[in-house]
Amino acid sequence: MKKAGRMFIFVAIIISIFSNCEQPIPLQKIGKKQLKKQLDKFVPVTISYDQTLLSEQDQQVIAKLVQAANYMDRIFLRQVYVDNEKILKQLQASQIPDDLICLDYFKIMYGPWDRLNDNQPFLVSFEKPEGANFYPSGMSKDAFYEWLEKQPNDKVAFESNFTVIRSRGNKLLAIPYSKAYQDLLKPAAKLLREAAELADNKSLQTFLRSRAEAFLSNDYFQSDMDWMDLDSNIEVVIGPYEVYEDQLFGYKAAFEAFITVVDPVESEKLSVIASYLDAMEKNLPYPDRYKNFERGGESPIKVVQEIYTAGDTRAGAQTLAFNLPNDERVREAKGSKKVMLKNVMEAKFNKILLPIAEKVIDPAQLSNITFDAYFNHILLHEVSHGLGPGIITLPDGEKTTVNKMLKDAYSVIEEAKADVCGNFNVQFLINKNVFPKSLEKSLYTTYLAGMFRSVRFGAQSAHGVANMIQFNYLTERNAFKFDSKTKTFRVDPIRIKNAVRDLANMLLVIQAKGDYKAAKNLINNYGVMTETMKAALERLKTIPVDIKPIYEVEAAD
Repeated sequence: MKKAGRMFIFVAIIISIFSNCEQPIPLQKIGKKQLKKQLDKFVPVTISYDQTLLSEQDQQVIAKLVQAANYMDRIFLRQVYVDNEKILKQLQASQIPDDLICLDYFKIMYGPWDRLNDNQPFLVSFEKPEGANFYPSGMSKDAFYEWLEKQPNDKVAFESNFTVIRSRGNKLLAIPYSKAYQDLLKPAAKLLREAAELADNKSLQTFLRSRAEAFLSNDYFQSDMDWMDLDSNIEVVIGPYEVYEDQLFGYKAAFEAFITVVDPVESEKLSVIASYLDAMEKNLPYPDRYKNFERGGESPIKVVQEIYTAGDTRAGAQTLAFNLPNDERVREAKGSKKVMLKNVMEAKFNKILLPIAEKVIDPAQLSNITFDAYFNHILLHEVSHGLGPGIITLPDGEKTTVNKMLKDAYSVIEEAKADVCGNFNVQFLINKNVFPKSLEKSLYTTYLAGMFRSVRFGAQSAHGVANMIQFNYLTERNAFKFDSKTKTFRVDPIRIKNAVRDLANMLLVIQAKGDYKAAKNLINNYGVMTETMKAALERLKTIPVDIKPIYEVEAAD
């Protein structure tokens, strides 16, 4: 009996071991040569910052924040695809030399789909789910709407930015992020509290503690309000923000982190722009009855040096600036904060934009490409995210948001609006003598060159489609002209201003009316890749598409 008992225990242990072993994910890899070609599109750049701007105590705070940011990285990996963590472990454990290339590209793309090639798979054989891992696999829009018709009380939770939708049998459930990701949010919250204890700035302490609480409560309103009040040389963003990863509805926010230090000299120079926010809203080219002067008057502008990023913002193409928070209640009360990542901008301008311009811009206009024009357009792009319609009133009197009305079209229309109104607002500030008159000459040519840079991120991304809308519309209006002999493009300085104004009007009215049909029509008609653009992009193949950041804090680990 004893021998039989021991044998039974031994067999049970073996069964247990094998049942607990994860089955490997079947990977279908594209060729090594092709993947290496894709990897070469990213030029490694060390992102340096001025360490003299931080005290020794500040550096200790930064160390805690970097650790917390790494949890955002892991959450975002889950949000992209249900099996991402398994694929990552599999590639890390692989003894196959070619899998190192797969691992490198997987880490850049945060998943098995190529964000720079319209989400084409490079490790799996199927398309990326439109709803990423925010919704049940294979769930259609109709299934979502049908559930809400039967269960109208679920609408708020289902459309929340901070829930995932899961199926349980025949039911759909909304699960708060605080529960869905609690194994990662709890330790992240602990690190934020520890960072707050080390910080000597009260506003930073307040934000870090309230954001830690938000991770556990799933209510981000107060911590967003506290972030708007943040007045510290350490500027940190951490949590769920942008909704671009959700291409099914544009509801669900992805986790990310920016850890930066404020550049005090540059920030002071730009603070004057904040005083023109109401004047810029008043000047926007759409009917006054739609204009919104209640999205907040504070709207600070900060220029920072990036120290570290994680999660959504680090996937694929690197962010140059951001305008947060996205909560319209916070924008109504306090406005939004525009943060410019100057060291990242300089890296992209020198390594990517200038080489692009040399290949596609008319040589006679090449001298118009300047960093000042590049920087100021990005600045006013971010400012313009906070202008225009936000909370709107429908014909029946119902109040809602542009985001909810435009659904999956929102991200494209909002990015196009920010780009076009960014140009329009730079011109406004030139006219007001805030910017020098000389900027006008370089503004539009640099804007045109920037479109080729943005479209290379993938014609199906929100930014890519938004840029195609602008390029095609302005070409149709003869504001951009193509020389078939030299294969280069130039700006028509006479036509460009009115064409920009008219496109801004179109985008703003679509948002003000919450006109989903008009938004989709604009995208379908103008957001397409033309043969002219394809040929131009073909000539840029030898130029890196983006930078691969190498952070000093990583090297120090």
